Amino acid sequence: MSDPTRGARRPILLSAFDMPTPVHQSPGLWRHPEDRSAEYTDIDYWVQLARTLEQGGFHNLFFADVLGQYDVYRDSAEEAVRGGVQFPLLDPTVLVPALAQATTRLGFGVTASTGYEHPYLLARRLSTLDHVTRGRLAWNIVTSYQDSAARNLGLDRQLGHDARYERAEEYLDVLYRLWEGSFDDGAIRRDREAGVYTDPAGVHGAGHHGEAFTVPGPALVEPSPQRTPFLFQAGASRGQRFAARHAEAIFLIGHTPEVVARWVRTIRREVADAGRDPRAVKILAGVTVVADRTDEAARERLESYRPWVDVDAALALFAGWTGVDLSTADPDAPLTHAVTDANQSALAAFTTLDEGARWTPRRLAEFVGIGGRGPVLTGSGATVADELERWVAEADVDGFNVISAVRPADTESFVRRVSPELFRRGLLEPARAGATLRETLSGAGPALPADHHGAGFRRARV
Repeated sequence: MSDPTRGARRPILLSAFDMPTPVHQSPGLWRHPEDRSAEYTDIDYWVQLARTLEQGGFHNLFFADVLGQYDVYRDSAEEAVRGGVQFPLLDPTVLVPALAQATTRLGFGVTASTGYEHPYLLARRLSTLDHVTRGRLAWNIVTSYQDSAARNLGLDRQLGHDARYERAEEYLDVLYRLWEGSFDDGAIRRDREAGVYTDPAGVHGAGHHGEAFTVPGPALVEPSPQRTPFLFQAGASRGQRFAARHAEAIFLIGHTPEVVARWVRTIRREVADAGRDPRAVKILAGVTVVADRTDEAARERLESYRPWVDVDAALALFAGWTGVDLSTADPDAPLTHAVTDANQSALAAFTTLDEGARWTPRRLAEFVGIGGRGPVLTGSGATVADELERWVAEADVDGFNVISAVRPADTESFVRRVSPELFRRGLLEPARAGATLRETLSGAGPALPADHHGAGFRRARV
């Protein structure tokens, strides 16, 4: 049966993809004269960015995070450290309350790993953030992919790729028991006359005794506006099956619509197989946008970025993603696929999923140097809007995680050039003040939908 919504003209969801570090996705460009990412430790930098995004109709600011260094390239972290590649790095969750205070509609996605923190503690932190943002919080569920992170947290190495997802399944079940099952509706009474703040009969322990975790008691935090924060997941390998069960929005990065479309078809099919509406799960593609007043000016701007690319740092970033060190490879020999316990979709995007392209280490380093693994859309506001529409039609995505190469100048150019064009075309609808992020991104209510796995942990309403 054909899908009548596929390719239909529908509003685009916009998220900004960033990281509180000198280099997020474009190694070397921190040196560009217009780049201000060295200000990443200044809260005013992030407050200004959040306000700019809200003005430009963005729905969410999505923070990436890692817990280790990129130390695969040349068997050392030296190149990544030298080049500022996701190191040094702040804890993005600490930034969120200040950004929420400075905005009224923008959502905030924070990345936290199921691999290295007990779910009882993470449940408390994310519920607190959902309260202080008034329901504008999303959690990007990751299982982590760096051995360096595992070593820093007392392990010899990370779990294998599939084992990490098995642990994550139990992790999510614990969180659902805490978020959805700990408090009955109406348990928080705040009854001054009766002297009852919380009705003890309405509070229930998680009662979880599993292979990895034991959590007998209830959540510490009373139910937040969304109870369960809106759930993001980034994955295109084993993560697809996990996402089909848990994610409400899925983030993919591929350099062509054809590569992304392959993942999208599989994901939507697996979501349907999991008994969920495949259109209710929103899919965002990562794109880097370089916009200017004309196409020619935008091309010139992009060319001005190229001399600043740091090739060794770019290969260090790629090695950290994939577990594949290309330092000794022939720079002009075609890449081949290898299975590792790192980020498998990152390597597949340049090998098995792009059979018609000839990727070499040299070409890959030049590509990753501006925008990481995603495409670079360049042009006037109208041209970029055309490209975004093309991606929606050909890749069947619902929106975009927009990456800045020169930070925050590219975000400011997007808001100045592209957002007005999307508004003019009726393709961009800003979030409603007071809405939760789930309401903004899903168009439904603030709670998990009834067909979501997590909804099954709710206690029967009486």
